Amino acid sequence: MRNLTQTFSSSLGKKLIMALTGLFMCIFLVVHLIGNIQLFKNDDGQAFNSYAYLMTHFVPIKVISYLLYTSIIVHAIYALVLTTKNKKARPIGYAIQHGAANSPWTSRNMGILGTVLLLFIVIHMNTFWAQYHWGALPHAKYETSLSNPQEITVTAIPFDGNEVAYTDYIDSVKGTHIVISKDLYKIVVEAFGQWWYVLLYVISMAALSFHLIHGFSSAFQTLGWDHKKYMPLIKYLGIWGFGVLIPLGFAAMPIYFFFFK
Repeated sequence: MRNLTQTFSSSLGKKLIMALTGLFMCIFLVVHLIGNIQLFKNDDGQAFNSYAYLMTHFVPIKVISYLLYTSIIVHAIYALVLTTKNKKARPIGYAIQHGAANSPWTSRNMGILGTVLLLFIVIHMNTFWAQYHWGALPHAKYETSLSNPQEITVTAIPFDGNEVAYTDYIDSVKGTHIVISKDLYKIVVEAFGQWWYVLLYVISMAALSFHLIHGFSSAFQTLGWDHKKYMPLIKYLGIWGFGVLIPLGFAAMPIYFFFFK
């Protein structure tokens, strides 16, 4: 146990933890993007509000969410510790930085990129996660005709402090399927209707892109999973999957709402 503790308290151990937490967050990004695609459905937020309820009330997902929050904090703290330690080891910058010209820009600026992302996460969590849990969110009532699934009526219900987070039932008298849920979709529409929030979101996704382009493949190298047979595929996934596709998917959401909603 003592050897294990010493290993993870060393610089190499901290890098290993950063690699593991980073890859865990990459998995979350994929899942989160798939869930947020519900925003593009033309159903006044019904699918997205159902997804929001599942993410906050399904026990296994709640456990994973708390692991995610822990991973973000640990990843940020260890990044700060390692950066500070490296600066102390070289208190006076080299007159000529021989390696700087050859190292990627993303590698040299991971700290700046990470800081931008951390600030974004705090603002993002306050705007959506905190509001969903503790804010006075209105509720939306979706009534869908059983005889004609295309016929749907949406009614806004003011929050009165007694509303449940989500309910789903059949009204046999009206012949309708009724869903009542917290209307997080309305908060999304309001947030993405503000130009400064859209700009912040897009800039943060650009930072995420550069952060992942370097961090994804670097994590595999730290873990020792850098066999020459597999590294080309890992770098390809890091650049085009996590560095391009995922940030573009997230950035498309505020842009879509700002211009088309």
